[in-house]
Amino acid sequence: MGGGKELEYAIKRIARWYNAFNDKGTKVIIGNHDRIIARKAQTGNIPKKWIRSYAEVLETPNWDFVDHYIQDNVLYQHGEGGTARTACKSHMINVVQGHLHTQCYTENFVGKNFRTWAVQTGCGINFSQYSFAYAKYGKKPAIAAAVVLENGTIPINLLMDL
Repeated sequence: MGGGKELEYAIKRIARWYNAFNDKGTKVIIGNHDRIIARKAQTGNIPKKWIRSYAEVLETPNWDFVDHYIQDNVLYQHGEGGTARTACKSHMINVVQGHLHTQCYTENFVGKNFRTWAVQTGCGINFSQYSFAYAKYGKKPAIAAAVVLENGTIPINLLMDL
């Protein structure tokens, strides 16, 4: 597929999620693949003014696309610069992070006066799908989903069958 066909396909797939979660205030955390267009535009000296927003391109006007999001003392991020463990220790905040296809863990850090936790959740990729063919020769991915309950105090990391 070329870029145009991939975009059409993505818009159709995202529409299903948008129909379920289209209220104002929905946060969508962008990752390294989402930023490819902006990086290519920058290296090609295309001014930012020519680049449309994610919400406009993907036809999701109520969604707010962000690099990270903090709610109930939990930092949610894609996490390209390291692991959830590293982010938790350096920011001193609970962290839920994806990005790393082959890692999935929940780890607690307990100090004298407080406790933090880090969730490195797996991913939802399927190597048989076109969009993930680039990684098909790597290790099997950790298929998982994370849920945070009780106002950010209980992290649950659900590892699924490979």
